Amino acid sequence: MKYSILPKTNIKVSKICLGTMTFGNQNTEAEAFKQLDYALSEGVNFLDTAEMYPVPANPETSGATSTIIGNWLKKSGKRDQVILASKIIGRSSDYSAHIRTTALSGNSIQEAVDKELKRLQTDYIDLYQIHWPERDTNTFGTRDYKHNPDDFWEDNFHEVLTKLDDQIRAGKIGHVGMSNEKAWGAMRLLEESKTHSLPRMRTIQNAYSLINRAFEGDMAEISMREDLGLLAYSPMAFGVLSGKYIKGTDTDKSRLNLFPRFSRYSSASCIEATKRYLKIAEENNMTLAQMSLAFVNQQPFVTSNIIGATTMAQLKENIDSIHVTLSDDIMEQINAVHAEIPNPAV
Repeated sequence: MKYSILPKTNIKVSKICLGTMTFGNQNTEAEAFKQLDYALSEGVNFLDTAEMYPVPANPETSGATSTIIGNWLKKSGKRDQVILASKIIGRSSDYSAHIRTTALSGNSIQEAVDKELKRLQTDYIDLYQIHWPERDTNTFGTRDYKHNPDDFWEDNFHEVLTKLDDQIRAGKIGHVGMSNEKAWGAMRLLEESKTHSLPRMRTIQNAYSLINRAFEGDMAEISMREDLGLLAYSPMAFGVLSGKYIKGTDTDKSRLNLFPRFSRYSSASCIEATKRYLKIAEENNMTLAQMSLAFVNQQPFVTSNIIGATTMAQLKENIDSIHVTLSDDIMEQINAVHAEIPNPAV
């Protein structure tokens, strides 16, 4: 395994992070325990969860992922061997209204942290992240920003950071991060912390893959200049970059067949780009999954690559990607496809 330092801390995290949003839905507790045991045995020490998980969100399973991780931590006794990351949602649409409909203000952060600690059966969370911006902006497959003059969000960056600071001072969380954030929000949070001596965002967890390289725009510069580490999620684009949907080896339990709402990965341009990437991988004696993950692993702004799997075979292949290095020639071929079909999954 390879490791990174969580920016501006002394915390060493594995370059591969185990994403767990399938635990409690696509994966049973027993299957999750096997994944956790195997990942740890391969040097993975970084786990990512969220109060909303598993995905898709619904009232019946909400919080089940963290509960499973907590049960594993209690059974294994390995809390001191892992770095735990979790996330809090803010004001939301109907999708996650069963968790919270209010903004990240008042006691919502404290209540969310306390509930997550109970589920995880731990006294502290190493990295606590804001799951997505509360304001109206272009996230989750929306390519361009269109201003909404009726957005009722009020600037609460200072209040949110102050409440997070309370949790750090109480010893309940170690560091903070953001997720699904855009350039304006990222810089506002960084400047707010600098100006008022409030907790600084260490990481940003955004989508990043061969078919969604939008992070390489303004966000990559912010990441490098501000030392804000990317925790790349969906590096396999919901399994599209395994090539199984093209090859016809997908099953009824494959993620896009179970959850067709994630249609941004299924467009004609996504399919065409994936076909071209598959050709490059096969011509270089790699699986598309290995090439896709290796591409993410070696980007200079990536602190950790969040992989997820529903089977042990997938998990082993994904973790093994850490041993793959893409040559300059392969990168040139990849970039040629990107130039012709840029970011089809944004």
